[in-house]
Amino acid sequence: MKKKDLSILEKNISYKFKNKNLLKNALYHRSYVNESFDKNITSNERLEFLGDAVLNLIIGQILMELYPCMNEGELSITRANLVNEFSLASIANSIDIGSFVFLGKGEIQTKGSKKPSILADTFEAIISAIYIDAGFEKVFSVITYHFNSSIKSVGIAESGRDYKSKLQELIQTTHKITPVYSVIDEQGPDHNKTFCVKMSVCSINTKGVGKTKKIAEQDAAKKAIKLLDNSKIK
Repeated sequence: MKKKDLSILEKNISYKFKNKNLLKNALYHRSYVNESFDKNITSNERLEFLGDAVLNLIIGQILMELYPCMNEGELSITRANLVNEFSLASIANSIDIGSFVFLGKGEIQTKGSKKPSILADTFEAIISAIYIDAGFEKVFSVITYHFNSSIKSVGIAESGRDYKSKLQELIQTTHKITPVYSVIDEQGPDHNKTFCVKMSVCSINTKGVGKTKKIAEQDAAKKAIKLLDNSKIK
């Protein structure tokens, strides 16, 4: 089976391997290995196993940093929506992994290079290979690059959840006052600040954290809603 130059795939991935054998191993589907006379090669299944863990860890960290308003359940659901067979296969298609994966004759005949399961698994194996080849920081940047648009779409959806307005409506039912928000702390350089905002209304005080003042305010409002008990408002 004629293969394209793997340097093209490296360009698509946005990473150049120091150990090219790691990339090759990530592309060996078990069907190819089972039919190969080369007993020194192994399938990408072990790399796939580690790649799944690396993806979930890094996407989880990115979501926690970008969306402090999300609780544990929301974070889990969002991560699952980003790291699944469909989304991984979509990214794999965008970098043309199907043209490079090594498949057995049966999988070639059934168009295995287009199967979402094979594409997703191979992408996970490549992520693992990058992690082994270059470490956490490099694979973090590669994952961030390839998931950028998906993560941005999460932000658009999250921004539509207006906890400040909801809190205001709840307060207005019993009190004719407006929650007060104030920045009480800023951390980090100008291009990457983290804000801490205090919200006060009636007897309720909460603190919110976020990469912008608006996100921090929404975080504080969300926490206030959870604490809100009209019978205890004074």
